[in-house]
Amino acid sequence: MNRIKPILNSSLARNIGLASAALLATVYTIPRVGSDASALQEELAKIVVSANPATNSVDNSAAKWDLPNLDNARVNSWIKLFSTDPKVKARFALWLDRKPKYEPMISAKLEKRDMPQDLIYLAMIESGFNPTAKSPAKAGGLWQFIGETGKRYGLTVNKKVDERNHPAKATDAALSYLSDLHDRFGSWYLAAAAYNTGENRVGRIMRQVTGSEKGSDEDYYRISKLLPKETQDYVPMMIAAARIAKDPARYGFDANDVAMGE
Repeated sequence: MNRIKPILNSSLARNIGLASAALLATVYTIPRVGSDASALQEELAKIVVSANPATNSVDNSAAKWDLPNLDNARVNSWIKLFSTDPKVKARFALWLDRKPKYEPMISAKLEKRDMPQDLIYLAMIESGFNPTAKSPAKAGGLWQFIGETGKRYGLTVNKKVDERNHPAKATDAALSYLSDLHDRFGSWYLAAAAYNTGENRVGRIMRQVTGSEKGSDEDYYRISKLLPKETQDYVPMMIAAARIAKDPARYGFDANDVAMGE
């Protein structure tokens, strides 16, 4: 669960061009192993996003948010990339097209556990809702578990059976893991960061910066600069994906975009 790579910097126009070229080389020319998100995340590591540490909470009511819609320059950069670069936009449109297939199952499981519905966007940025996605780091499935963590949360992972690729079973395991992380850190965004980079690292940094492992969603940005660059973009990417998915037309997505991504 360590795949998101920063793909923007302050010279946005130049680097969106670089992102497009890199995405074209990875997503559209190499054989599809399975991972849509990983192709974007793994191969664009050299492009760096610029972040303004100031954050604000955007009004959550109109768009039915149940996680804080925290504003940040990194969120805006991801939105701009997803919605303006033709190749990246086409890939994101494909993620949107897949979402209705898995949303009812994920939503029901989230509701049963009284967990935020917006956690579905973690799966979106992990795999693009591709249940057979595989990353170069050998993470797999809808929620991109590595084998060890999948086994820890009850999934069978061996040469004959890989339940990371079973959407319902993988979702049960992922939600159990996220729930444990939330119990430890007291914040869903800190839990997401730990999901991406490891709970011990987030715990150590939280103790260093705040004096306690438990914190708030806003603490994600307080510790962000001490996290790996990939994890610095993990929550902003998740928020950006949620904003677009909640109101695709506002960001210029329509059926034609999905057709381009297929």
